[in-house]
Amino acid sequence: MKLLAISDTESKFLWDYYQPGRLDDYDLILACGDLDAQYLSFLVTMACCPLLYVPGNHDGDYDRRPPEGCDCVDGRLVTVGGLRILGLGGSIRYSGGPHQYTEREMALRIRRLRLRLLQAGGVDIVLTHAPPLGLGDAEDAAHRGFACFLDLIDRYGPRYFIHGHVHRNYGYNVPRALTRGETTVLNAYERYELECRRPDP
Repeated sequence: MKLLAISDTESKFLWDYYQPGRLDDYDLILACGDLDAQYLSFLVTMACCPLLYVPGNHDGDYDRRPPEGCDCVDGRLVTVGGLRILGLGGSIRYSGGPHQYTEREMALRIRRLRLRLLQAGGVDIVLTHAPPLGLGDAEDAAHRGFACFLDLIDRYGPRYFIHGHVHRNYGYNVPRALTRGETTVLNAYERYELECRRPDP
């Protein structure tokens, strides 16, 4: 499967300067938050595939005006094209704004999904807004990652952990891809394309 991961800033290549057919090859679009709802609606309209998203810490408007035609997977485990995808939106709590969680709150969200993960036999892709602690995060309070995401990776070994939140143009010098065990941790800032083999039936 050919996947497009997006986050945090709208790609001019895909919106302002869009050319017909540019999204035709994708089987799935994964949005990691802090993106204009109209942008997501535009992409899913122009693409021939589903768009799954989680909210970022600046997506309070999604509650009133969610992206049309897109599927919010925040706090859910879904299967698309045979891929088991878990969504966990939001960031570490730093200002009390929408979609912000303490470490304990995020860990509780994960614990509530354990039965679903067990029933599904694991997870292939974890889709989040915030990164794991120490894997692509930053030192400031707003962009620190979650330690419980490390436990999630270690316990379930997803093929990919895809996040946003840490803008690669902010000078954080964060690499696009990191690894922990068998899991590739990807920063989806703006847009990132990847191939993911469909699970064997």
